[in-house]
Amino acid sequence: MDQITNEIQDILDRVDGIDVLDVLLIALIIYGAFLLLRGTPAIALLRGGGVILVVIILLARSLDLEVLDALIRNSLTGLIIAIPIIFQPEIRRALERVGRTGLRGWQQPGFNEFLDSVAASAVELAGQRHGALIVFERETGLQGFVESGVGVDAELSKELLGGIFYPNSPLHDGAVIMRENRIVAAGCTLPLSETRLSGEMGLRHRAGLGVTEGTDAVALIVSEETGQVAVAADGRLRSRLDKARLRGLLERLLGAETADEALRGKS
Repeated sequence: MDQITNEIQDILDRVDGIDVLDVLLIALIIYGAFLLLRGTPAIALLRGGGVILVVIILLARSLDLEVLDALIRNSLTGLIIAIPIIFQPEIRRALERVGRTGLRGWQQPGFNEFLDSVAASAVELAGQRHGALIVFERETGLQGFVESGVGVDAELSKELLGGIFYPNSPLHDGAVIMRENRIVAAGCTLPLSETRLSGEMGLRHRAGLGVTEGTDAVALIVSEETGQVAVAADGRLRSRLDKARLRGLLERLLGAETADEALRGKS
């Protein structure tokens, strides 16, 4: 017992303030990385990979498997190189999230009237079972997606959205992108999310969710099959919204609140 106590004391004597700061910084970096990757497929991959690695290390040490132990030690460099490649989408999304200032909102003259028009248009399209996908640009620019569609540059109206998303119209399968209360483009192509969705959600939901996974945009989706209205933000989906809940959620998402605050709040 005295020997163990002396060894611990010897270790503590060799630790100074710089060493403590060094460990704390590393711990904070790891903790911050886990927070940024929270809720993404990367967490499950890291958990599974970590469990397998620990089991292999324990087997190699407990059974004195020299070849396996040497293989693990020599594989560390390869693992460090492989991690950015495997988790490239998640790392990119995390870095982009860090770079957002969160200062851009839609609080400007006519904002309430704009929200009323959006909510009324969505409910009307849902009642007619006309599928729709409307994306609201925030701080992250969506110009690449805008250029994939047809330029419009017009004020939002129920009649215009009804014409764009009328079944079999040339632009009804693409997304409408809004910028500062104006429709800048229609018929836009968006990336599809790989997140597994329920059977009643189709390509529009995957596209609406996909654009919010890589940007801070907000997507409004009207289902052609069910007539239900949903909103996607920050890679998450809130569905089965009526007019009042839809307007309240959009007001928070397009205003000053973050996606986390808005999606956790009552709508």
